[in-house]
Amino acid sequence: MERYREIEKSIIKKYRKEIWSKFVKAIKNYELIDEDDKIAICISGGKDSFLLAKCMQELQRHGIFKFNLEFIIMNPGYAEENINKIKENLKLMNIDAHIFETSIFKVADTSSSPCYLCARMRRGYLYDYAKKLGCNKIALGHHMDDVVETILLNLIYNGSYSSMMPKLESDNFEGLELIRPLYLIREKDIISWKNYNELDFLDCACSVTKKSGGKRVMMKKLIEELEKYNVDAFKSIFTSTSNVNLNTILGYMKNKEKHSFLEDYKK
Repeated sequence: MERYREIEKSIIKKYRKEIWSKFVKAIKNYELIDEDDKIAICISGGKDSFLLAKCMQELQRHGIFKFNLEFIIMNPGYAEENINKIKENLKLMNIDAHIFETSIFKVADTSSSPCYLCARMRRGYLYDYAKKLGCNKIALGHHMDDVVETILLNLIYNGSYSSMMPKLESDNFEGLELIRPLYLIREKDIISWKNYNELDFLDCACSVTKKSGGKRVMMKKLIEELEKYNVDAFKSIFTSTSNVNLNTILGYMKNKEKHSFLEDYKK
């Protein structure tokens, strides 16, 4: 059996419960894909985006409705060995992708908030390229751990309670919607899938996270500490996004408008 076939089989068979079933559940529960969609799958070179690409290929092959896929890779300024590794993995996993160049790393490295600027610029370039390919949706490889880490980051550093949504309409690119099909999958299961298939992917590959690890690494460590006190801490944080009681908070934002509990308070 060809190598990529073995990788595909492992998603459907060995990791059916941990990956495939949760992937399909997210697609259905959050209504992420519609008939005749043209979806740009964004591959960064890491384990998450490559798994996303293979899951989407499998769904396209075995799904109940038709949709089209484009695989796109934005080179933000990777070292030559990193872009070569991405190309090797594309060939290994039987993925035909568009690769385009940008100077994001160079620009972000001069900023006092490089991670924020890098993320913002990446999103803009990817949306623009997807639009040029005629796509109406763009898929990113964020998983459940990313969601929980985002909640904690916003609480601790921004003083706000907000999450990472499974789908989101673009404000700046009309007709484009962002979707996150790996939304219900744990990172530990993606790592297990990667190790089982003896795959070697890129990490972030940027100078900033190599130096400091970034705030997300801090959140991962915080979650590990919380789970020492409550084994269900991770699950509870994720579930909290669906159980917000507006009667017990001082204020909230909706459609970019701020609301106070006093608006409906019975005197």
